[in-house]
Parts: sequence; structure tokens; C-alpha cells
Amino acid sequence: MNIKTPHPKKRLGQHFLIDKSVVRRIVAAAGIAPDELVVEIGPGTGALTEGLLEAGTRVIAIETDAGLAAHLKAKFVNAVSTGRLEIIAADALKVSFIDICKAAGTKAKAVSNLPYNISGPIMTRLINERSAFSLMVLMLQKEVAERLVAKPGSKAYGILSILSQLHADINMEFNLPPSVFFPQPKVESSVVRLVPLAAPRVPVPDEAFFRKVVVSSFSTRRKTLPNSLKPLGIAPAGVKAAIVGCNIDPGRRGETLSLEEWGKLASALKAVEGANRASLN
Repeated sequence: MNIKTPHPKKRLGQHFLIDKSVVRRIVAAAGIAPDELVVEIGPGTGALTEGLLEAGTRVIAIETDAGLAAHLKAKFVNAVSTGRLEIIAADALKVSFIDICKAAGTKAKAVSNLPYNISGPIMTRLINERSAFSLMVLMLQKEVAERLVAKPGSKAYGILSILSQLHADINMEFNLPPSVFFPQPKVESSVVRLVPLAAPRVPVPDEAFFRKVVVSSFSTRRKTLPNSLKPLGIAPAGVKAAIVGCNIDPGRRGETLSLEEWGKLASALKAVEGANRASLN
């Protein structure tokens, strides 16, 4: 049966993987074993899907493009009919990966060529729902991959770096040129491997407050810590005392703090916030 391949849509950030050798490298990086469950986000025309199925895994593919979802169902009709492939026609930013894996009765590996236009937001969502996954092997823009592994003081270091490194071991596997995609993107791509941690890498008071502290600091990246943390609503004297109490120079900016320093500072600020609340009661 001759199945016509849909054209890529620029508005959806679609760049279809066309190099089978790259597919093999991604599957190898994921250490796919037969009968494992894989969640694939943005399967496109199914190049990676095919490689995953050939490795013997079960695949749940999430595709927001209705035309591509229909194409995949036709292309892999046998895998769909035998239950080895499930196509979910939905926006990956709106589905619950935790619910998907609960329904399947097992954790999954996330193995995907992420759509360029949602790679940042989808990475945040994957980290937030990391309990659904035993492993993630993801292809994304090199710039986003560099943010995941960035060190303090570097231009790429930011919110995504800190939250990702708090919750996962991350490794850059390999880089890819534009020529392995159609249409060719204007930037290089990278494949990263993330192993979710059972507990945060450093102690944090609570994850919501930790995130609030980090986001507050990076929303005004060039300001020093006492100024960038004003949105927390904690008295300036309390903020400064927390910073100094952690042996951090108040003249530093958030972009220079290590993950360990962020954990200590968030805990100290949480204690100050709690003391302030208690004094008002």
C-alpha cells in the first residue's frame, strides 16, 4: 500500500528525522529491551517509531498533528492492531504522562525527537512528571541541550538547568547536523540521556518553594540576590540574613550559584518565611 507522507508544518516546529543510522543510535542509547514501554512525543512520520518497534518495545506515541496521527495509524496498522503501538492524537503539553503510565501499569522510557517549538516547555513538563519514567533519551536543539547540562556562571545556566539537575542525572550523548532532518533546521541538534533521581540531588524545603526562589532570581538575571528575591515578599533584612547565613556573598547574582547553594538558600529563606508567618499569628 502506497502511503503518502504528510508535509512538515513549520508552525508545529516539525523537522522529520530521515537518517536510519541516527535512529539506531538513539535506540541504543535508550537500552531498549523487548516488551518495555516507550512514550514517544512528536513521532512525526514514524522513523524513530519504526526503530523502537523493531527493537521489540511497546510504544505509546503522542502526536498533536491529526494528519500525522492518521498517517502513523495507516503506516503501522499491524502494530496498532496487535496493541504494540498506540497513537494518542493530543497536545503533549496537555496530557498527563503519569496517568498514561498508570493506565499502562508500568513506568516508561521517554524516547523522542522533540518538536522544536515546544522543547523547552516539554522538558519542564517531563521533569515535573519524572516519576512516570525510568529513563529519558531525547533529541532537541543543541542550545536547549546545553541549558540542561550548563554550569553556574555560564550563559546557558538558568531555571531549566537547575530544576533538571536537581531531579536527574543528565548526559549529552551526541550532536547531530541539520542534514539528518527534513526540512533541515537552521541549528544543530543533540541527543541527551536523563535518568530521574529517586530523591532531589540536594535537600530542598519543598519543591514548589524551591522553584519559586529560583524563578524569582532569574526573572531579573542581572540583579544581585537581595534585589532579585524581592518578589518573594520576605522582608529585605530577612533575605539578606538568609543569604549571609549560607555563606553566600549578597553581591552575587543567581546565575553564579551552584545547585548546592540554591538548596541551602531556599531552605534558609523558607525558614525565614515560616518565622515571619509565626510572628504574625
